[in-house]
Formats: sequence, C-alpha cells, structure tokens
Amino acid sequence: MIQTVAVIGAGTMGSGIALAAAIKQYPVILCDIQNEVLDKSKKSIDHNLQTLVEKQKISAAQKEAAWKNLTFTSSIKHCKAHLIIEAVVEKLNVKIDLFQQLALVNNAGTILASNTSSLSITAIQNALTHPSRVAGLHFFNPAHIMKLVEVVQAASTSDDTAQLLMQFCRSLDKMPVLCKDAPGFIVNRVARHYYLEAMHLVQSGAVTIEQADEALENAGFKMGPFKLMDLIGLDINLAVSQSLYEAFHHAPRFKPSALQIEKVKKNELGRKTGKGFYNYE
Repeated sequence: MIQTVAVIGAGTMGSGIALAAAIKQYPVILCDIQNEVLDKSKKSIDHNLQTLVEKQKISAAQKEAAWKNLTFTSSIKHCKAHLIIEAVVEKLNVKIDLFQQLALVNNAGTILASNTSSLSITAIQNALTHPSRVAGLHFFNPAHIMKLVEVVQAASTSDDTAQLLMQFCRSLDKMPVLCKDAPGFIVNRVARHYYLEAMHLVQSGAVTIEQADEALENAGFKMGPFKLMDLIGLDINLAVSQSLYEAFHHAPRFKPSALQIEKVKKNELGRKTGKGFYNYE
C-alpha cells in the first residue's frame, strides 16, 4: 500500500505531481538539487492552491492541510517513501543514475516510477537491482488538474506494482490507463503531430503562432500547441520528438522542427525561462 510519496524534480511537472498528492492527504517530499528551483516551486504551488480555493475546488482548510503535507529538500538522502516519482531532465543516463542513488536510501519494496514521456522504462529497470518495482507514471501538464495518467508496465514490472500504481492514481482522482512500454507510449506518439504539424505550418508561412493556437483552442483544445509547448518546456518537448525520431529510425513524420531546435539553442524554453514562442517577462 502506498502511504508516502517523494517527487524528484521541482519543475512545473514535479511541482504539479507533488501538489496533486498533497491535496489528497499524502505526505509528500519534493526534492530538487537547486534551491532556487525549490523556491520557485513553493511560489508556484502556493499560487495554484490559492487558485483552487478561489475557484471553490478546495477549501481554505484543505489548502492549509496540503501545505502541511509538503516537505521540501535538496538532498536525495531525505527521499524515503513508499513511492518515488522522478520528474527530471529527459536523459536516460540521468534517470538511471538518480534511481540507483534512490535505491541505496530506500528498501526493496519502494516503487520507483519515472514520469518520462518517451524514454524506455525497460532500459531504466534493466540497470536496477529490483526491476519488478520499476514502472512509468506519466502525468500531463498541469499535473494537479489533468486527469489522465499513463501507467507504463515495462518488461519486468510486476502486476502487483502496476496495480498499486493504478490504485494510487485513482486515489488522486485521476484516470489511469495501463499501457506497455513502447516509444511515446500512447499519448505522445499520437499527439506528437499536434506540435510538429503546427510548427511546420508556421515555418511554411501558412499561419502565425497566434493563429494556430487560436484556431485549435476554438476547435475545443484547452491550449494551442505553442502555448502548451511553452508550458511543458521547449527543451523537454524537443527531447520527446528526438527520442521518437530515433526510435522510429528517423521516420520523417517524427523529425524535430528546426523552429523548436533554434529556440532551445537560444535557451528560450517557455514559461520557465520567461520566453519561448511567447514572452512571459
């Protein structure tokens, strides 16, 4: 049974996951090695909690209780929990190294879950001592609001681990979907073209960024592709495209956009840097 949670990586996604669990009365440890990222996370969580209160989604008492459930730390050694979710940079070696460190300070029963959107869970678990307790737990931005979670059962993930994660997601009022380990899982494989085709249209001169977002939002999407990429982080979104491009042997339909590559080179990564496809400064 999952009773405590640790989230590694206090960016937009990690903060949202921590908030989603804290609201549902899970004691949550939120860890990031950069103190400035933790400080930004605290402000973001406070803002999101206040917004939920104002929208009458939660009460003032629930907001206070959620805050009490959160512990912030910059030390991996403090990250001991029944479930650990990593939400760090989309690099396989970084995730493997992190889980190896976490395994040293946790017992064999701890579930290690990756929030990766495209990397192989099987490759991660093959580098760890207890692969049956390793799975994917892919939330969507903003994680404290979006209902869908992909629970990724890789080659060695036990049925018990997968079912515990399904139950955990339901306890957060999420809608988990169990899927196998495959490039992009379900959503990112299907939705990749939401981003890539939009950027292709802008590069071709057919539409502007603003026109593309407005058209798709008017069609019923919560956020246009460019606003959504800015929220996710252009570097993270690009990493997913690159991962799928490699996984599908450079299939043209997954080729990363030069428009996005140029933005990432300039460190214009979206909301987190103050500038992406839109300005936030």
